Amino acid sequence: MTLDEQLAYLTKGCVDVVRREDLRAKLEKAAKTGTTLTVKVGFDPTAPDLHLGHTVLIRKMKHFQDLGHRVVFLIGDFTGLIGDPTGRSKTRPPLTREAIDANAETYKQQVFKVLDAGRTVVDFNSRWLSALTSFDWVRLLARYNVAKMLERREFRQRYDAGQPIALHEFLYPMSQAYDSVFLKADVEMGGTDQLFNLNVGRDIMPSFELPPQVVMTVPLLVGLDGVEKMSKSLGNYVGINEPPAEMYGKLMSVSDALMFRYFELATRVPQEEIAELRSLHPMEAKKRLARTITAMYHGETGAVAGEAHFARVVQSKEAPENIEEIRIQTSAAEEPLWKVLPRTGLVASSSEGRRMIQQGAVELDGQPISDLNYAVGTSATSHLLKVGKRRFKRFVLDKE
Repeated sequence: MTLDEQLAYLTKGCVDVVRREDLRAKLEKAAKTGTTLTVKVGFDPTAPDLHLGHTVLIRKMKHFQDLGHRVVFLIGDFTGLIGDPTGRSKTRPPLTREAIDANAETYKQQVFKVLDAGRTVVDFNSRWLSALTSFDWVRLLARYNVAKMLERREFRQRYDAGQPIALHEFLYPMSQAYDSVFLKADVEMGGTDQLFNLNVGRDIMPSFELPPQVVMTVPLLVGLDGVEKMSKSLGNYVGINEPPAEMYGKLMSVSDALMFRYFELATRVPQEEIAELRSLHPMEAKKRLARTITAMYHGETGAVAGEAHFARVVQSKEAPENIEEIRIQTSAAEEPLWKVLPRTGLVASSSEGRRMIQQGAVELDGQPISDLNYAVGTSATSHLLKVGKRRFKRFVLDKE
């Protein structure tokens, strides 16, 4: 590619590029010297799965790899202990070390569904941040000031509203900035909500006698609810490690208005084809979306299986084949269904089970259950449980 073509390829779809002329200069220097750019992107392991929202950014990382540059997939195991204040109206509870380690391991396994493993550096920021002494932290914090921190929207809103801001929250953008210093990053990328954090790194790098990094942001993918950005904590996500049937089914729930944004941000379908898809019936276009994305992470075989499962279970309202059966032990003669639900693994907690029953999203042996007092008696009978449109489990309630 020519320099102009490289610049267009790398910045396509980006919301912010600070500054485009700096990126051009870095690309030009790399070409002349035969070197590569160091492109850094950080991911805090706050949940065990990467989702399609993450892949918008990861696919942009892949674009740099396509041009031969060095990509650092940085797992924020240290910053995860602080908690990112982005989008928070109150102090975020820090994660435990055990949760961070477990989540980080799954990230390492999933990211190579998109990135080239041979050209990706996976690193952990605890490697250098944990080594900083108290003296080092004081010197680092001296390179920024509170007035600049309060320019951040979340901090300013909380300050004006009289809501507390813990001092350790200021450490988050400073830690992220020092990551860039340590890695000598040429480019740092993130979602649009990360613009402040990314610019802190750009601001302090000259004080370490380093050229400021280029900051690039990509759009945030709206979740399945059509309102909030995709997030595991909000339950509006599509995990890239989810089974094909679950992934396909979730994508079929995307609204007609939003599905073309998913085409643009989460697939490799060219703009010309997306424009043609707009002329199709929405159901047909959505099937194309679901099949395309499912195939990206599970291959054509997985996409075919997901489509067949959707046609059988959702459209024809039949039970899927090979439903897992489990045995649940109880000391009582019967158990409320809302207590049984989490033990089947179809919901995460009893409170979610109660909520699903109240919403009319639970069926037992083909009958809708809306009564919170409904109880299941112990017997040798196998029950078919359905939660939502796609989740099934057979269970036998045994008395101990």
